[in-house]
Amino acid sequence: MATIRLEPITEENFRPVLKLKVRDDQTQFVAQNMFSVAEAYVHPDWEPRAIYADTDLVGFVLMGRDPETGHDWIIRFMIGAEHQGKGYSKPALLAVIDHLKHKSYRTEIRLSYVPGNAVAEKLYQKVGFEATGEVEDDEIVMRLVEA
Repeated sequence: MATIRLEPITEENFRPVLKLKVRDDQTQFVAQNMFSVAEAYVHPDWEPRAIYADTDLVGFVLMGRDPETGHDWIIRFMIGAEHQGKGYSKPALLAVIDHLKHKSYRTEIRLSYVPGNAVAEKLYQKVGFEATGEVEDDEIVMRLVEA
């Protein structure tokens, strides 16, 4: 299996990250990477990262901390259409969780998904997220349950 790593957005990977797209049937579930990178610019505490499998760029994640609650959020998570079905989603999500767990201020990890995105819901449940019963911006909020 490939080694998954998260890398900062740089001049070298900026355009390739922006070109990553989900499948056409998934576009209603996740914002385009261009929008997410722009959001990171106006929210300096948010971390955009390229997801690599060995040397191949396969996805993108945007993480950030809610200053009001102290919760860490996986704001966006995507694997490019051409890399889906290759087994990268779960190890990439686990790498993101590991990255957040190593932050000194970490409290609780949360994420949200658009209702109807059964693939995302199943993936999130597999790695230990459960629904909180909250809805934010019309999305179902989940939190990581620690064992």
